[in-house]
Amino acid sequence: MPSELTSRARWVRYSSRKVPLRVDGRFASVNDPSSWSDFATAVAAKPGEGVGFVLTAHDRIVVVDLDHAVEGGQVLPWAQRIVDALPATYMERGRSGAGLHLWFRGSVPAGRRIRRGEMAVEWYSDRRFMIVGGRVNGTPLELAELPDGALEALV
Repeated sequence: MPSELTSRARWVRYSSRKVPLRVDGRFASVNDPSSWSDFATAVAAKPGEGVGFVLTAHDRIVVVDLDHAVEGGQVLPWAQRIVDALPATYMERGRSGAGLHLWFRGSVPAGRRIRRGEMAVEWYSDRRFMIVGGRVNGTPLELAELPDGALEALV
């Protein structure tokens, strides 16, 4: 896990319904920093299913979420084209094992969800939380800088 993420007090737990939780099990809010925690406390807490990271525009962290991008352990061609077109960065599997999260430094004007055929791409940088999964082997442990306009050029 990149220290650029673990060093920030932006961590929550999450429920089985993917709802953010405080470390004590009460509901957390992506708009209320008092409901977030540091990484070590969130990981050690018992409520919920695991940990998630809250995105805030102030932090300049962008997550590109590729839904249903992995099948039979292989990245699907549409998703591989996106991964190959972006700078190499920290990447992890989503909770289901079928999605990918690519983490970047940067900003986007607004979150976006695009679905075309089998392609399902989302990106966010503010007022969202991302469930943290397992790192994809061989990917960097750092966040790459996302070039301006790179995401819009992909879709």
